[in-house]
Amino acid sequence: MTQERILILNNKQVTQKIKRIAYEIYEHNFEEKEIVFAGIYDKGYILAGLLKDALEKISPITCQLVKITLDKTSLLQSEIAVDCELKSLRKKVVVLVDDVLNSGRTMVYSLKPFLNTEIKKLQTATLVDRNHKTFPIKADYVGYSLSTTLQDHIDVRFEKEEILVYLH
Repeated sequence: MTQERILILNNKQVTQKIKRIAYEIYEHNFEEKEIVFAGIYDKGYILAGLLKDALEKISPITCQLVKITLDKTSLLQSEIAVDCELKSLRKKVVVLVDDVLNSGRTMVYSLKPFLNTEIKKLQTATLVDRNHKTFPIKADYVGYSLSTTLQDHIDVRFEKEEILVYLH
C-alpha cells in the first residue's frame, strides 16, 4: 500500500517563507556584525545556505555558513562534526538550522559543539515544525507550523531549481 503524497508547500511558498525568516532573523539581530548559520547536514545545511543568501540580500550583516554532520540514526554514538574551528564562532550569534523539527532530538544533539564554545547567542530555525516535541526544543524561526500524526512524514525536496514540501 502506497501512501498518498500531498503537496503542502510549493516552491513559491517555500521561497516566501525563507525570505520572511531572513527578515525575522534580521529584526532580532540587526545590531550584529556577523551571524553564523549552522546547518544540519544535509537538508538543514541547504536551507541554512538559502537563509544566509536571503539575509545577505536584505542586510549589511556578514554571514558565515557552517555544516554540522552527525549520524541521525545513531545519535548517542555519533560524533557531531562542525566544518570550522569552533573558536571562530566565539562571541557570535549562531542560528542552528534544520529542514523539519519533529521530536527535537536531532537539534538537541546538534547543540553539543556549541556548549563548549563561548557563543553570544544561539537561535534555531526550521522550515516545518511538526509540533511533536520529545525534547525541550523550540524553533525561534519557523516557516510553517503543522500538527501531524506520529505516522505522518514530512518530506522536503530540493529538486533542481525547486523546493517542495510534501506530507505523506
